[in-house]
Parts: sequence; structure tokens; C-alpha cells
Amino acid sequence: MEISAGIQASLPGRYASALFELASEAGSVTAVETDLETLGAALKASPELTALTTNPKVSRSESAGALAAIAKKMKLSQLTQNFLGVVAQNRRLAVLPGIISAFQTIAAAQRGEVTAEVASAHPLDKKQLATLKDKLTAREGRTIKINSTIDPDLLGGLVVTIGSKRIDGSIRTRLNSLANAMKG
Repeated sequence: MEISAGIQASLPGRYASALFELASEAGSVTAVETDLETLGAALKASPELTALTTNPKVSRSESAGALAAIAKKMKLSQLTQNFLGVVAQNRRLAVLPGIISAFQTIAAAQRGEVTAEVASAHPLDKKQLATLKDKLTAREGRTIKINSTIDPDLLGGLVVTIGSKRIDGSIRTRLNSLANAMKG
């Protein structure tokens, strides 16, 4: 499987690539990806956990021990637990969110998925997300995974970003275009 040079060039990308190779050999890519999603959600939800991973005053052994205990409590796979131990020993816990993101990108590319970042003024319900996913899949010819965010500044409509492509159907952009056209 070909991994993009941009991912391989970054520090988080190198760690993610190594973990992906180990997970592929063990046949546990899905389990590791689920573990990393769980860990990523915990990092976002817990300022204390984030502080543990980014505080330079916490020693290698303390951070490794604390993370091992957290990983066991979260019931992460043995491969993920071992990986976190290596990351802690190398004092790279601060780049853990980047490693998680890079791993997800590599795993999605391996499955032939593309991630669409969708910003909307209001939350989209499941039916709207399913319809949008179907239309984007038909347009792109590949499976689409949607990451939905809310941006009240859009006023209405959507902004969809897939890789370097952007589809802007927001009311904010339409109003700005109209204002520019009226200026002459």
C-alpha cells in the first residue's frame, strides 16, 4: 500500500505509518483505528489527559505508567497499548492527536475512502447526512466519510471540503457575492 509522502515526512505520519504496518501484519487495523478514535475522543474530552500528554515536567516513566493504566481502563488492544508505551518513552505524546489523524488518513486511503469535511449553519440529521453522503459518493466515485461541524457564521447552506476541492453553497458566500456584484 502506498502512503503519501506528506504523511511520511511528518513526525506523526512516521509513527502512524509504523503503527499501520504493525496493525496490518497483525490483521488488526480496524481494532487499532477504533482504539485511536476512542483515545482521540478522550483527549478532546479531558483537559487532564491532554495536560498529561503535553506537560514536559511529567517524566517518561510517569507518563508511560499513567497512559498504560488509562489504556487498560479503556480496554485498548495490546498493540495500541504497546504503541502508546513507545510513544511515551520517546516523549512524543504531544503529537498524539497528529498520529491519530495520520493513522485515520492512512487507514481510509487503504479502504478507498475519502473524508469530506462538511460545515453547516445548523446540525444535519441522519437522513440529511445519508443523502449528502450518497450524492458525494456518486460525484467522487469513492466511498465518502463525513466529518460534520457547525459554523453559525454560514447563516445557511453547506461548505463541503474534499481534499483540495471545496463546494461552497453557503448563504454567507451568496450574500457576499451579491454585495460585490452590487458594488459594480
